Amino acid sequence: MNKTNTHASGLDGLAILLMSVLCLVWGGQQVLIKVTTEFVSPLLQAGIRSAGATLLVAGWMQWRRVPLFNRDGSLVPGILAGLLFGAEFALIFIGLTMTSASRVVILLYTAPFWVALGSHLFIPGERIRPLQLSGLLLAFLGVVLTFIDRLQAPQREEMIGDAMILGASILWAATTVLIKATRLREASPYKTLLYQLAVSGVGLLAGAALVGEDFTISMTPFVLGSLGVQIVIVAGISYVVWFWLITQYPVSRLSAFSFLTPIFGVLAGSVLLNEPLSPWLLGALALVAGGIYLVNAPQKAGGAATAAAASASDSSD
Repeated sequence: MNKTNTHASGLDGLAILLMSVLCLVWGGQQVLIKVTTEFVSPLLQAGIRSAGATLLVAGWMQWRRVPLFNRDGSLVPGILAGLLFGAEFALIFIGLTMTSASRVVILLYTAPFWVALGSHLFIPGERIRPLQLSGLLLAFLGVVLTFIDRLQAPQREEMIGDAMILGASILWAATTVLIKATRLREASPYKTLLYQLAVSGVGLLAGAALVGEDFTISMTPFVLGSLGVQIVIVAGISYVVWFWLITQYPVSRLSAFSFLTPIFGVLAGSVLLNEPLSPWLLGALALVAGGIYLVNAPQKAGGAATAAAASASDSSD
């Protein structure tokens, strides 16, 4: 992934503004998805989002003359990344029908910690630093607090939903480690994103048909607006803006902003869906956000930048 940072010394006002908006979009999208599942079945909704964004990103790449079909050895790992990406979103969209959006965003954004652990185990030369280890421990405590909160009044369906979201975060991390460990790390980030969107779009729509989901969609202004926002704003523009940012600014500094995403997500769930904020959940949020910050803390080696760029390429997100 070749890129030239033109603001190597730090972030200016534009970068700070754009990253804050991106974190707000990524954190709030869970609320939009959850509300929309009342009108569009989960796998179908996820498939439409990926398929629509595929066309959008492919068109943007053609306009910018970013090579699409050059032989760079990325096809096989690209397809595998797309399958992992699709499975991740299948778990997210189904899990959102079982548990709260606030819990989803906390559990989902444990992904950076699974990335650090996976890189330590599978990527030569990428070892967990003491500061990252502190972040991992904070994240683990945050997950424990999240499930303690659930055990206060156990509901089987909600526990299953929580487990699915935790599984989605692990799949997100697996996708990131795959990108770092294969030829995808040398491919254009836009091409890597396109692999994930295209393969997941086909897989999710096929999965919706196989499990017998209802393909009937109420073409109300809300449904059309929600799908439009998910396709154009979240899966399209936000990722393109992110990749532009990582060509202009130090990725390690940009990624430190990711701790804002679960904060925005929990606040959106509370304000828009009236989801309760227990002390356990707020404690889990603080631990996870702090852990994200520590895991993404700048280091001298260049590996952290690559890891951060890859991990945010499918920010659920």
